[in-house]
Amino acid sequence: MRALRHALDTGRLHHAYLLTGTRGVGKTTLARILARSVNCETGVSSSPCGRCGPCVEIEAGSFVDYIELDAASNRGVEEMAQLLGDAVYAPTAGRYKVYVIDEVHMLSTHAFNAMLKTLEEPPPHVLFVLATTDAHKVPATVLSRCLQLNLRNLPAVRIAQHLAEVLEQENVASEPAALAALGRAAAGSMRDGLSLLEQAIASGAGAVGVGAVQEMLGVVERGDLLRIVAALAAGDAAGLVAIADEMALANAPFERTLLDFAALMQRLALTQVGVTSDEDADLAEYAGLISPADVQVYYQIAIHGARDLALAPDAQTGFTMVLLRLLAFAPDTVPVASGSRAAPAAPRTPAVSVEAAARRVAVAVVAPPRAASASTRAVRSDRPKPATTAAAPPTLVPAPDSGQASFDGNWPGLALVLPVRGMVDQFMRQSEMIEWDGDHFRVRVPVRMMAERAMLDKVREALSAHFGRAIRLSVEIGAVGEQTAEAVARRESAQRLEQASATLEVDPRVRSLLDEFDGVIVPGSVRALEPRPNDGDQEDD
Repeated sequence: MRALRHALDTGRLHHAYLLTGTRGVGKTTLARILARSVNCETGVSSSPCGRCGPCVEIEAGSFVDYIELDAASNRGVEEMAQLLGDAVYAPTAGRYKVYVIDEVHMLSTHAFNAMLKTLEEPPPHVLFVLATTDAHKVPATVLSRCLQLNLRNLPAVRIAQHLAEVLEQENVASEPAALAALGRAAAGSMRDGLSLLEQAIASGAGAVGVGAVQEMLGVVERGDLLRIVAALAAGDAAGLVAIADEMALANAPFERTLLDFAALMQRLALTQVGVTSDEDADLAEYAGLISPADVQVYYQIAIHGARDLALAPDAQTGFTMVLLRLLAFAPDTVPVASGSRAAPAAPRTPAVSVEAAARRVAVAVVAPPRAASASTRAVRSDRPKPATTAAAPPTLVPAPDSGQASFDGNWPGLALVLPVRGMVDQFMRQSEMIEWDGDHFRVRVPVRMMAERAMLDKVREALSAHFGRAIRLSVEIGAVGEQTAEAVARRESAQRLEQASATLEVDPRVRSLLDEFDGVIVPGSVRALEPRPNDGDQEDD
């Protein structure tokens, strides 16, 4: 409000002000401060004393020269004509008559027309303050005669700070986390924040605690949201359904849960690009488990799911389907025979013996290509996977007459062929091998979650099943380099994009179109197609 302060301090007052902003941001409060500033006994300034007669009476709403009108209930031309008729008379007790018309956009067209002449040539002792939440509904003829001031929503942190100051003056105990939740729930409105604070004090029996505030607001605990993220990263559909059932038993607000999950995805996306805060320090462990593209998809699905929740048979059904939809949009690629239904995902840990698993791997590696007539299709996957070509066979090869698979030191290639899913798959793709000595692998992982004992047991079991012998695994936590399966996938994707761009540049049909229409290839618009599942020896179309 720098412009208003300068106008008061220099005596350059406008005859009409239009205050715009959402509910509870202080439009009426600012109008009263302006009335006190121009009628304070100490003089016109941006700092009224607050103690003199006019200041006290304006604050109490009893000052004769301060008139408030609610346009929602006094919107006719008769009320406006009476107000404007009184405006021509000099002030009774102050320097200025201040007319505050709240929700001015509710006035009728005839009432607006009646205002125009007075707004254009007002008496020198009159100030009009118009307040509205919908400025676009105010006629342009009125807007052009007013000095418009836009009031912005207050940040949640600022609301929480003010609530803390109020509670300190009232000697009411509070918890910072509870005030932060109230600040977010206020959605930029200080008035709503104060109303919620009164309700929180009543709910908390004279104190403002986190538990009472969460129960009052229906806020979802962050731990439940992180459990959903972990289940998505692990591809655990049964776990997602169990979470939905538990939340239903706890009478959780499902729409609020989806919106909070979308907000969590936004903060996870910020974490992935290096923008972090102390509040989101725990998200660093999850940033590497979900690709940025999946985070964007999850965000969109969550906000659309919250919007459509009212259309579901019941809230729990709709919420459960949204969770399963989150998982369905990021499955692993599973070849399925043409004309048949997609088979359910295989368990992450094969339910067969180590010897049988080793023989199965050996057969899979040396199996001849499929016949060209064997049509297949693949379930879509947005997860980057290292590509293979005829010149780069899989890492695992069968050892002669041993029934076991050998290893040539290519850890990213091992991650490609290891038949695992969920968190174990993420471990293999995001880890980097430090050294390898026979049956002992020492690797580095980027986040602590991947070094937990349960995770290592699953990875060790999968490796042992593949090699057909007991494998030892040592893990350390730290920054990984470019020798991970994910890094290899990114490099190969960049190479494909470069090759696609180069091919497009020299394509005669493309060149002809560019020359004919004087066009250019928009930078960043070229996308390289991901390799399709191998359909035998037939060439791509």
